[in-house]
Amino acid sequence: MNKIIKSSLSVLMLACAFNSNAQQAKYVFYFIGDGMGQNQIQMTELYRGEMEGKIGIVPLQFTQFPVASVASTYSATNGVTDSAASGTALSTGTKTANGCIGVQTDKKTPLTSIAKLAKEAGKKVGISSSVGINHATPAAFYGHNKTRKAYNEIAMQLPESGYDFFGGADFWCAVPEDSAGVFNNARRKGYTIVRGYDEFCQKAPSTEKIILLQDEETSKIDGRTVPYAIDRKNGNLTLSEITKAGIDFLSKDADNGFFFMVEGGNIDWECHSNDAAPVIHEIQDFDNAIGIAYDFYKQHPDETLIVVTADHETGSLCLGTGPYALNLKVLSNQKVSELEFTRILNAMRKANNGKVTWEMANEALGNYFGLGKQVELTPDQEKRLREAYNDSFGDHISLVESEYQKVIPFATRAKEIINEIALVSWGSGGHSASFVPVYAVGAGSEEFIPRTDNAEIARKIAKAGGYPVKD
Repeated sequence: MNKIIKSSLSVLMLACAFNSNAQQAKYVFYFIGDGMGQNQIQMTELYRGEMEGKIGIVPLQFTQFPVASVASTYSATNGVTDSAASGTALSTGTKTANGCIGVQTDKKTPLTSIAKLAKEAGKKVGISSSVGINHATPAAFYGHNKTRKAYNEIAMQLPESGYDFFGGADFWCAVPEDSAGVFNNARRKGYTIVRGYDEFCQKAPSTEKIILLQDEETSKIDGRTVPYAIDRKNGNLTLSEITKAGIDFLSKDADNGFFFMVEGGNIDWECHSNDAAPVIHEIQDFDNAIGIAYDFYKQHPDETLIVVTADHETGSLCLGTGPYALNLKVLSNQKVSELEFTRILNAMRKANNGKVTWEMANEALGNYFGLGKQVELTPDQEKRLREAYNDSFGDHISLVESEYQKVIPFATRAKEIINEIALVSWGSGGHSASFVPVYAVGAGSEEFIPRTDNAEIARKIAKAGGYPVKD
């Protein structure tokens, strides 16, 4: 009991210390790691420790923020939320039904996002993501629809917001032939559309509203997302570049400050496919983007608030599979995602008139996963890889499908085996109801000390920024 009292007093004293210096946040950063549960963060920090030859963590930058707490994520209709409902809670301070974007549970009454409140309060506003800019989480900050899957309708709503900066992979159009209308509508509303960071730097000084997207060549491969961090090639748009571009653009003539939401959407996509190594790369990439905002904070420490959280956990990630050990360092041998490995093998198939021998596939396995080379395989693992090879390169090929991708069985088996050797496992390919982390630093961060709920995060941010949510 004495320990509990002392702990409570410590929290109270910390809150009092914060309050004594409380000041309204002129600049607000809201980072949302889609699918980023506490174990995703822990895995990354433990991996970093193993890479330095020790058992223990090497902390990420954002986990060192002075406020660290957790939040619940259930929606108004489900114990396990989807990204539309959680995005709406995080953006409006009100819970809604799974699948809904920016509307109440009646699926028609619009809800007001804190981004809109910030705009009405005279702030500049930016919304960005590493996935499609009309995907669920970013859409919840400007859109209203009974279904998150109405991508074209939601894309048409984006320019109506009047927000200053948007950044993301591209517009994700369920009806591709309508994409021209989406782009033309944005231009009619005064937005300059640029592709790539270099073009942004050229055109940003002379425009008032801008949409930053990746280059068209990359979008032709997959316009739903920027390339995963583990697969990134020179010239690919990155979340750090999107973040830097947003800060530079929103800081321009920002007498009243700004509100900037940045989503690390690829974390969720890799967790849906249970691909541990790329998840680590995405978490570190997300941390790098937060680091750019933190550099801004250090220049304006009394006026800036940074909040980092997640909309939900994805995959029910488990660290440890029985033995009291982890072997996360082995994941450093994986050089590409499961999806990219599928593309590599398909290119190999095409280059060899549809023929991929076991020797060729096995060589690729060693080159891109280290399996059979740096990483020793058991007879059972070799047998399972052989079986997956036959399913991938025989007469009848059956693809393995997860939430956002279809891959060949050989790539899936390689991923599964290296996860197995790393001693990590996954409970599902979907979301879970686990607590998500909440980290904060700066003006108003004392509001985030106690355990909270995702809808309360939006309300606390709006209060700290001086544009409180009204019921």
